[in-house]
Amino acid sequence: MNAHTKITTSAAGPCKLDGEGSVQVALDPTLRIGGAKVFAIYGKGGIGKSTTSSNLSVAFAKLGKRVLQIGCDPKHDSTFTLTKQLMPTVIDVLETVNFHSEELRVEDFVYEGYAGVMCVEAGGPPAGTGCGGYVVGQTVKLLKEFHLLEDTDVVIFDVLGDVVCGGFAAPLQHADRAVVVTANDFDSIFAMNRIVQAIGAKSKNYDVRLAGCIANRSADTDQIERFNAATGMRTLGRLPDLDVIRRSRLKKATLFEMEGEGVAAVQAEYLRLAAQLWAGVEPCTAKSLKDRDIFDLLGFD
Repeated sequence: MNAHTKITTSAAGPCKLDGEGSVQVALDPTLRIGGAKVFAIYGKGGIGKSTTSSNLSVAFAKLGKRVLQIGCDPKHDSTFTLTKQLMPTVIDVLETVNFHSEELRVEDFVYEGYAGVMCVEAGGPPAGTGCGGYVVGQTVKLLKEFHLLEDTDVVIFDVLGDVVCGGFAAPLQHADRAVVVTANDFDSIFAMNRIVQAIGAKSKNYDVRLAGCIANRSADTDQIERFNAATGMRTLGRLPDLDVIRRSRLKKATLFEMEGEGVAAVQAEYLRLAAQLWAGVEPCTAKSLKDRDIFDLLGFD
């Protein structure tokens, strides 16, 4: 635990202060992911995080890496194009054995997908109840109990929608680098600004650092570039607005299984991104804007 970590106590146990006004349940140090490189993928709801995560997982696999993708969304469709099915969630499976994890088998909650990517769907709590942070914690705990993280080179957390509570920022406690998927529009960039703020808060007490953003489904990037110039954010890669990307989800396929105009270039971009992330990306020191400032920057043209 970092020397500057602040600990408080509450009725729920020890808590950690993750920035002004935020109190989070402290991460159990025994649940730290070992030697794998860990990436957390964030972005506005519907921006294409699952498509990005799955194709990035395949790209890492094609580079010879052993990859584990963890979906952190109640929809449990993060790995849909990899496994060709909706997998049961970790929470659903644990409920079937009354949360006695020793009664589970690996194949009950881990599925092998396309290109050998190992797939887990953490799921989420029932609507209006529970905490996404608990779900992430239970998933990592189960993976460690079954020693599944010991044979993994890359872990990708695909995280639900916008950062609106500490629970869904929980993957940042495990990640080395956080990547934001965005489009060239105000709503996506507004969400990215909030995510930058969340990553900055978590980086005070954990090892996670911001890697940068991926411009997705964007013919132009002028608004993203304006935000980057104002905040110090950087663009790691750019994926065009191609219909084949939309159709890949409908066909339960990754882009590495698709054909058509522009597909080869998109595949090459994912392979380049994976190689860049594997080689190591220096932390991006972006600073989030106040809401009023981002409206003034992008909202009143």
